[in-house]
Amino acid sequence: MKKILGYIITYKFSAFIALLLMFIELVVELVQPIVMATIIDEGIVNGDMRTIITWGSVLLALTIVAFIAGISSSFFAANVSQGIGHDVRRDLFEHIQFLSTQKIQKFSTSSLSTRMTNDVTQIQGFIFMAMRIMLRAPLFVVGGVVMAFTVNVNLALILLVAVPILFIIMFWIMIQGVKLFQRVQKKLDSLNSIFRENLLGIRLIKSYNRSEHENQRFNASNMSLMDDNKQALRLMEITMPVVMLGMNIAMVLIIWFGSIEISVGGAQTGEIVAIINYATRIMGSFGVFSFLIMNYSRGKASASRISEVLASPVEEAKNSESKVMSNQSEIQFDQVNYRYPGSRVNALSDLSFRVKVGDTIGIMGETGSGKSTLLKLIPRLYPVTSGRILVDGVPIDTLDSQALRKEMAMVPQESQLFSGTVFENIAWGNNNASLQEIIQAATDANLHPYIMSLPNQYETIIGQRGVNFSGGQKQRINLARAFVRNPSILLLDDSTSALDAKTEASVLNSIKSKSCTTFIVSEKISSVIEADKILLLDHGKLIDQGSHDYLLKTNTVYKEIFKSQQQQGSEL
Repeated sequence: MKKILGYIITYKFSAFIALLLMFIELVVELVQPIVMATIIDEGIVNGDMRTIITWGSVLLALTIVAFIAGISSSFFAANVSQGIGHDVRRDLFEHIQFLSTQKIQKFSTSSLSTRMTNDVTQIQGFIFMAMRIMLRAPLFVVGGVVMAFTVNVNLALILLVAVPILFIIMFWIMIQGVKLFQRVQKKLDSLNSIFRENLLGIRLIKSYNRSEHENQRFNASNMSLMDDNKQALRLMEITMPVVMLGMNIAMVLIIWFGSIEISVGGAQTGEIVAIINYATRIMGSFGVFSFLIMNYSRGKASASRISEVLASPVEEAKNSESKVMSNQSEIQFDQVNYRYPGSRVNALSDLSFRVKVGDTIGIMGETGSGKSTLLKLIPRLYPVTSGRILVDGVPIDTLDSQALRKEMAMVPQESQLFSGTVFENIAWGNNNASLQEIIQAATDANLHPYIMSLPNQYETIIGQRGVNFSGGQKQRINLARAFVRNPSILLLDDSTSALDAKTEASVLNSIKSKSCTTFIVSEKISSVIEADKILLLDHGKLIDQGSHDYLLKTNTVYKEIFKSQQQQGSEL
């Protein structure tokens, strides 16, 4: 919570005005019962109409002042809460961009979405209520008891005993509420995760006729969330009845002892009314506490979840002294090992090889052999566990990560399209690309003729996750996005798997014509047959390397893969 409250400094002027106006509103509320007592004792009891009109006018003026102060305070408090919400969302989003891939995997996508939306909204509500009510309510309770002593000491002692007891009860409920609402937020993450998975896999769910299973899974999570929410809300709902019981007992005692005081001349009627007025308003303030406790509990839980993300160390700070990568560089793996966090087995073991500038490197191996993992080490998406990756003899962990990745383009296994037009999706790889460069990139990806056949051509809107494009078309848009970047190093992670043989051959010819170092991960030998060097992986180890002809002559495993794929091709 401390980290989140630090954002108030940016809006300190609005916060100060909001609190000042709230304080004015509070002072008016504390003075009103005394004015009412004066009207009763000096005006009504004595039949003095002039006193009634004078003090009645003062009461009305105070009421108008409190009204204006309250409205204005709400305006400034809203400015603070909405501004902080904006800043927290901005910083949260920016922080996530610089988290390492491993750190991002610590938080599920649904959890990050909930923190970005629901948790920030809870914090906004908490800050607004804190400035409008959360401070005023306890201040009025304390101020009301103090003012009651200025009216009648004996009757005020009743409030002095009741208020601390009720406060202790409220504080205990608040502590329990924070724990319960933290659990509710985690259950909400789980529910959002199921919902997100369902939306992403809706076509698969329908094709397997698993809607009933998904309904049961969602309902189980939804029921668990409801049960925890009910438990938290039940605790909150206990607050108001307890407060009303305690304060009503206090008011009965005030009336009883007040009547005795009046009979013996120890108090006036107006004083009794003022004390009861204070007691009623204190009860109202305590009543607001039940809402405030719930608001605080949710806000505290949300603040902790957001602070957890913001406190996660970023990949690395941009270092002005870091070396910048040359766009003509040799790459070397030197006894590189990599192990996923939490795993006891290396995903890659003792990898050593050298890549010359402009070479095309094929990476082959069975599923799970570490091909994609190897590719992700080059742009430092994963940090090596041990060993070194060098560029012109310089370890890449000493290079500026942004400069390193600026020279690279990566096409992942799963094609990723963004909301927007075809043009915008290709230009995403290079914001400064001209229309001609976009067209050339699309042509190299064998995509331009298809785009021109679309009603709006390059301005065609891409549906959610590219639902209106086939798998091969998505891959080619991703390839065009990489081509327009004009990278020094091109990383292709099984990026032509959805293409037919003719289209793939055309794309590979385009890649061959580019003056960049290319890494191609593929299950098909046809995709890497013309590579300068092929790396053959098995269970994370480099078992052989060389050209297609060399491996075909010397490596039994490679020869078996080649024969198997030839037979499959002839059968087709």
